Amino acid sequence: MSTANTAEDFISYDWPRLAADLERLLKLRTIPFGMKMFETAADMEAIPRIRRPGNVHTLDQIVAQAGRLGWTVGITSEDLVGAQCRAVVGLGNAKDPKWLSGQHMVGVWFEDQEGAAEHQAAMHCVEDGKYEALAVAPIASGRLDPPDIALFYATPGAMMYFINGLQWAGYKRFDWSVVGESACADSWGRALKTRTPSLSIPCFAERRYGGVEDDEMLMALPPEYLQKAIDGMNALSKNGMRYPFPQYGIQQDVRAGLAVSYGERK
Repeated sequence: MSTANTAEDFISYDWPRLAADLERLLKLRTIPFGMKMFETAADMEAIPRIRRPGNVHTLDQIVAQAGRLGWTVGITSEDLVGAQCRAVVGLGNAKDPKWLSGQHMVGVWFEDQEGAAEHQAAMHCVEDGKYEALAVAPIASGRLDPPDIALFYATPGAMMYFINGLQWAGYKRFDWSVVGESACADSWGRALKTRTPSLSIPCFAERRYGGVEDDEMLMALPPEYLQKAIDGMNALSKNGMRYPFPQYGIQQDVRAGLAVSYGERK
């Protein structure tokens, strides 16, 4: 089976524990799940208990079936409604001149042809033609062992705490961009392409068709980052920094509260 992972990526993970830790630390309302690319549809179909869609969907809907229903679902380009969904994950050689022009978005999301084409060029997308299929599944199931990327929806506060966990050891500044509509290019598209943590503000299509709630953001990242973030959040928890963040009061004298967090430490 050949996927986007390289040999050094095949590390043994305790998937149920990782999922449980994320749900505990971030108070998740949905299921952490994974996404994996396959060079052949036959490899995808060999996954145990794989579901194949009976209808044409957006990729947002397929993702939601894993994250909100707990399903393991596999697709090829024929299962997706159009080139916009296919292009982000590189299925079906979708990035033809018509797609690159953005003509289908002119007058819908962008005023003119120039803006639509610039939007298409700004999207993070997987290389065309390399893969025939992809699958999504809850990471706790271990069926994609390992997935190319892990994903979860969470509130802005939970996302900030997760980022704090990533930054606890070996600090790194994160810079993310917003492509606008087609924000899946900011999340799973970017994570698959760059192999880095990728945070997004879900777009109209994700909310309308993928069931994303108004207060949810999406994190997509290679699975090797999960333990790093969990270790960091556990360290922050020992310092009294836990999610959800308790309100201190906007009119209280703040010195006592700050002294707890920033006072002298032995």
